[in-house]
Amino acid sequence: MGLNEGQMGDMVYAAQAIHNDGSMPDCPEEALLVPAGGRGVIVNIGHVEQDPKQVLYLVRFEGTDGELGPPVGCWPQDLDSAPPATS
Repeated sequence: MGLNEGQMGDMVYAAQAIHNDGSMPDCPEEALLVPAGGRGVIVNIGHVEQDPKQVLYLVRFEGTDGELGPPVGCWPQDLDSAPPATS
C-alpha cells in the first residue's frame, strides 16, 4: 500500500491507523489521530530537508462529525488513493 503520487486537493484514505508520534503538541503521544480507512484531503506537499527525495503530505482528515480536523503530517506509506475494501 501507499500513495505513489498525490496532488493538493486529492482525496486520500489512511492506509493504517495513524497515531501521534509526538509531532502534535495538543494531543497525547501515541493517541489515535486517524483510524484506518479515514478519509482526508491533501492540503500541502513538502519534502524532508535532510532528504529532498522523501515526500511528506499534510492531510486534513474528516472527523466523525464530517468536519475536517487539523492537518496531520503523513508519509506516502500512511496513505492510499482508494477507499478500504469492505467485506
